[in-house]
Amino acid sequence: MAITAAMVKELREKTGAGMMDCKKALVEVDGDLEKAVDYLREKGMAKAAKKAGRATSEGLVKIAASADGKKVALASVQCETDFVSRGDDFKAFVDQVAQCALEKEPADDAAMAELMGGALTELIAKIGENMKLGKFAVKKYAANQCAGQYIHTNGKLGVLVDLECGKAESCGTEAVKNLGKEIAMQVAAMKPMALDRSSLDPAAIERERNVYREKARNEGKPDKIIDKIAEGAVSKFCKEVCLMEQACIRDDKKSVEQMVKEVAKELGDTIAVKGYTRIELTAEEPKAE
Repeated sequence: MAITAAMVKELREKTGAGMMDCKKALVEVDGDLEKAVDYLREKGMAKAAKKAGRATSEGLVKIAASADGKKVALASVQCETDFVSRGDDFKAFVDQVAQCALEKEPADDAAMAELMGGALTELIAKIGENMKLGKFAVKKYAANQCAGQYIHTNGKLGVLVDLECGKAESCGTEAVKNLGKEIAMQVAAMKPMALDRSSLDPAAIERERNVYREKARNEGKPDKIIDKIAEGAVSKFCKEVCLMEQACIRDDKKSVEQMVKEVAKELGDTIAVKGYTRIELTAEEPKAE
């Protein structure tokens, strides 16, 4: 029997299961709607769908990397409780998602759902708790590039930092590995808005400038120094939100940029921070019924 889009839609409305799962169920029972409902219930898919509105503020972030470290994936999966996030089944699934991101390089969330959605539904049915595929990123590095990596102790925050050295051999040194980890920890702790001033949203800078101009006027400052006060405030703002200008979390007497230069000088090479990726699992509200 030919399975139509209307049949799939009706089954989805009855069960809340995914489109592909509904289509598969209808194929298995030759288009019988009631049998398809039972099929999904037997597989636990309808049960999983009923949990889809529940908040998923716990979970894990994992890193997967190729043997040579030139391709690295950062991926996350969310669940409802810390108890489940500490379970072996959930941990193994998050590892699978990270490995899937590394090997398959899904283009977006929909592509990842196509690859891992079925396994996710089965795990929800098995454990009895709502879960959700979270953010992910896949990075590729040339011979003279490498990733600084950090997963926070609670497993809910992960960072990749993109480093580029003048010489390929520098990437394998302990100095660069440690530098990468230090910067990744900096990103985790300080949540920078941008890599440097040039990549910071101009609107954010202008907003700060305007706020301090008005503040200076309200305080009765002379017009001739208002712009100077505002520019000083913008400079301070950039030091707080731009990664390379931030004070190091381990030594606030120097900036991240100075730390990078010190390591580069030690190696007799150049090192540039080209970017970073930060994924953190945060609390969310359950969907309204």
